[in-house]
Amino acid sequence: MFSIRLLALELTNVAFVVSVVFSHKHTMVVATRTFLGVLLGATIVSSQLTWGSTEFLFTFGDSYTTDGFNISAGVDSPVPGFTSSNGPNWVQALGGTYNITSTKVFNLASGGATIDSNLVQPYLPTVLSIVDQVEQFEQFLSNKPAGVQWNSSNSLFALWIGINDVGNSYAWPNISSSAQQHQFHKTLMTTLFSQVEKLYVSGARSFLFLTVPPTNRAPLILQQGSEAVAKISAALDDYNAQLALNVKSLQAKHRDLGQVSLFDTRPIFNTLLDNAKTLGFVNATGFCDAYQNGTPDTNTQIAPCAPVSSYFWLNTLHPLFTVHNILAHAIATSLSTSA
Repeated sequence: MFSIRLLALELTNVAFVVSVVFSHKHTMVVATRTFLGVLLGATIVSSQLTWGSTEFLFTFGDSYTTDGFNISAGVDSPVPGFTSSNGPNWVQALGGTYNITSTKVFNLASGGATIDSNLVQPYLPTVLSIVDQVEQFEQFLSNKPAGVQWNSSNSLFALWIGINDVGNSYAWPNISSSAQQHQFHKTLMTTLFSQVEKLYVSGARSFLFLTVPPTNRAPLILQQGSEAVAKISAALDDYNAQLALNVKSLQAKHRDLGQVSLFDTRPIFNTLLDNAKTLGFVNATGFCDAYQNGTPDTNTQIAPCAPVSSYFWLNTLHPLFTVHNILAHAIATSLSTSA
């Protein structure tokens, strides 16, 4: 049996340490790396709310975030646990392993989501965009139903979106120039932060935004060659830069905000990918075809592939639960030290 377990991820403004234990049958290897010059929390505003004082977490996003929860079935409806990571994703890890105060999680994310289906069409018409997800929040949760007595000071609203917006649009011929792409991303941001504004009007005051990870390093893009990698890399840089600017604008517009964090996912992804062999990942640029649609167990092995948990990518675009676990630990640490 093969397993990966995060032991420690310590963050400072100049370094973080990743210690991972990999065990295969009766052999155990500890891989520890220190990476200098990395700042994981890109924008953090001091406030009273920390992860330890967060009673309610509301999440919005795409396949990197969804767990299959259907709020329209009721606030107490079961969480199916359908993730893209072949195990607990970052939201489930925050609500489980790193849940230190019985934080209640309401995950409104939808696999394949974009910010607005009218701007970037998802792969299926049934996919709920951020616009749709915020509408669901307004319909089912904004009135604080029984069991969800959230308020402005005890609740965190997390948004991780943009993977599909950038991935589906970066090669469009009508936004082929950097100026056109920049303008289109501005349009996306206008829509995204109009939805954030709706949440603010409903009472949200603390927000967590996550940057789009380096999907230019995902098998889906690598398989398309260097031109595609270069194109989407530029698009990702612009999108994330505009996200950061809009987070700052949000803070400037509303002086009564609580904690507002922009968590940069890129250093974690890049560090793990750059040091994949040392950290025990058997493949950082590809995946095993036998595992791409998920496996019955997190340690499933189908020869000739290594155990599924030893890969970085489950399929062409989605990292495994091991990566999500590291990400969640870093987020919890960041939120816990931001007051």
